[in-house]
Amino acid sequence: MFKIKKVLNSSVVLAENEHEKEHILLGKGIGYGQKSGNIIKEHQADQMFIPIENTKVKEFLGLLDAIPPLFIDLTQQIVNHAEKKLNTKLNSSIYFTLMDHLNFAVERYNKGINITNRVYWEIKNYYPEEFDIGEYALKIMNDKFDIELPIEEAANIAFHLINAHGMESKDSMKTAKMIGIIVNLVRYILNINIDKENIHYIRFITHVKFFVERYFADQMLENDDNILFEQIANLYPEAMNGAFKIKEYIYQLYEKNIPNDELTYLAVHIHRLLSYDQLSE
Repeated sequence: MFKIKKVLNSSVVLAENEHEKEHILLGKGIGYGQKSGNIIKEHQADQMFIPIENTKVKEFLGLLDAIPPLFIDLTQQIVNHAEKKLNTKLNSSIYFTLMDHLNFAVERYNKGINITNRVYWEIKNYYPEEFDIGEYALKIMNDKFDIELPIEEAANIAFHLINAHGMESKDSMKTAKMIGIIVNLVRYILNINIDKENIHYIRFITHVKFFVERYFADQMLENDDNILFEQIANLYPEAMNGAFKIKEYIYQLYEKNIPNDELTYLAVHIHRLLSYDQLSE
């Protein structure tokens, strides 16, 4: 049960619960005909009750007055679809970051302003589920406003989903770039013709995603298992050489070492790619 403190628009109200903690309540028509002091119960499935303690929520609270209610409804539709497709609960801040982005995207379109997404290719290829949801959102937006937003907007929307999908504290742009760097190094240094439909490539990309997340979160695998490291180095020298080249290049960029444990698993996945490439020749 919530008591309304302020009606921001027909779809957004500021309220507090029985413990006097402030929340933002989102829902189609939730603020219609309401006024300060009225009571709202948690009974409609399309309503969202977001604690205002969240720092990002506070930052975007002031934007709600300037965003048409239609964007709030569209954002809820997109987020609900995303959570079903990704089978996870997204961080609540996605409602505000995505809402603001969608509104700005339409404004930019109407003014003829096109901002290039520099990691469009990386996001499309390394975050296909989020990109598909971005395309879904793009279709909704184009149909609703009778416009033709560029396909790059699907990657922009995916970018917000990535941020809200377990990577909130990380720089998703930097992560996508790092994944692209590693894949390109493997492709060109080892002269591998990568088949993106191959299961080993899919496993490799999955491993690289988690590796990059660990790298930027300072949570690298480091068990000092030198025996396994030496075994893999002896068994797969070409793959380990590739792993070392990746280590050297990344160190030049960020001046942070990759431990042997990480190199070991990286070499194993590179070897699988090499083996498949040699068999397919």
